[in-house]
Amino acid sequence: MSKTKDTQQHPNVEIAVRNFGPIAEATINLRPLTVFIGPSNTGKTYFATQIYAMHGIFNGFSESGLLSPFGPDGFMDMMQDRSRRKIILDSISKENIQTVLKKLEKRERPFKWSDLPTKTRNKLLDDIKESGIIKDSLRDEFKNCFDQNSISALARLTEEQHNEMTVSLKISENNREYWHINLEVAESKIIFDGYPRKDMTLLPKGWAVSIASNPISFYHGSGHGIEKNRNRYYLPAARSGIMQSHRVIASSLVKRTTRVGLERFPEVPTLSGVITEFMQQIILYEEERVFNNEMEDIADALESDVLAGQIHVKPSPSGYPDVRYRPHNTKEDMRLSQASSMVSELAPLVLFIRGLIQPGDTVIIEEPEAHLHPGAQTEIAATLARLVRAGVRVVVTTHSDWLLKEIGNLIREGVLNEKGELRKKSGGPESWLLPDEVGAWHFPKEKPVERLHFTNIDGIEPSDYEDLAQDLYNRSAGLHNQIEETEGNNTSE
Repeated sequence: MSKTKDTQQHPNVEIAVRNFGPIAEATINLRPLTVFIGPSNTGKTYFATQIYAMHGIFNGFSESGLLSPFGPDGFMDMMQDRSRRKIILDSISKENIQTVLKKLEKRERPFKWSDLPTKTRNKLLDDIKESGIIKDSLRDEFKNCFDQNSISALARLTEEQHNEMTVSLKISENNREYWHINLEVAESKIIFDGYPRKDMTLLPKGWAVSIASNPISFYHGSGHGIEKNRNRYYLPAARSGIMQSHRVIASSLVKRTTRVGLERFPEVPTLSGVITEFMQQIILYEEERVFNNEMEDIADALESDVLAGQIHVKPSPSGYPDVRYRPHNTKEDMRLSQASSMVSELAPLVLFIRGLIQPGDTVIIEEPEAHLHPGAQTEIAATLARLVRAGVRVVVTTHSDWLLKEIGNLIREGVLNEKGELRKKSGGPESWLLPDEVGAWHFPKEKPVERLHFTNIDGIEPSDYEDLAQDLYNRSAGLHNQIEETEGNNTSE
């Protein structure tokens, strides 16, 4: 069976919400490709933004990143912080401390949560809850990403009153749960609860702690390395306009427009954190900063199959990148303001794939079909599948039936590929998908979010799309009959 490599696998992530923004209730399991479908103002962007926020707090939902609110290296930062190290060591009895220290100094095995004595684990968990560090991280990240003064403002509003909002996060792998976190928000009060899996890794294999040094230091043997950070990227629905105007926005101004920056510069209007970070990534983009052959091939295929031209970056006197488009068979560059809206929409995706996104990362794309002809929308589905094949987790919001139909076709290709019956395409990265790699979720108005299941016959088809198609057919047939009757009456006269 053709599967992605082990290094490309993602942990299982389940996020459940109640009374969150426009969403009454939703429980969603993230897949390598997660698709949000439904009418406008039903919460698709809310949920996508929440994924982005939680990804940043928990270091891509990786096992080693579950303590990342303590710092970029989780347990390492805890041990190097004197007050938190004291909590750990003071809670270990004299008869256990040597055993724990020996385990910490071994590199041939990971150091797990269960390697700490029960009393120490309970003490640390109490410290996590009492310190409010995860709760505060969630609150600040939500406020920043959603551009709100208070996290309680995200609660669903019914009859002019905010409801009690709940958010739950479960992270697991191979049916074994890493962490379960619950967050309840009522007005300005936030209640946090959570617990880790006993065998959750605190220090990966290959790493050890040098207790003798002061401060405590970490080292790893040759051939071993700690899991890299899994980065997040968000391409907002407003990207076309941003791409045409980004050069006039100074990087310092972008910094000021976050909710945090408002405290220092109250006269500057704020933007959501997702838009701010997108703008910064474009402004600070360096075309040759990152190079990955697999991602380069995906970007090349997108340019060739959809854009019929190349996106590249030219230096400018301002110091900010000047993004240009060069159509095939020409030697002239065009500013994005001179190119079609399709080019402005897809240019950032090309740049991100070529120079930022790496296997293991998560990319969230709002309406990848925007400003695209139906044929180009189907080609975008292939780009999403290629990212999945490369090991990137992809989340998209969409209104496109064409995109969904082609995703269904790519799943059918994946089924044939698993059976060894897929006809190989000439050239280009692989673009098939497996049924369990795709999760499609329908966001209705005022109802719980529901899972859409793939079938070989229908693919992924929301019921309201089918109803709308039937209504349009009935309307056109009725009008056609009415015209025929009118013409018949005129003839008889």
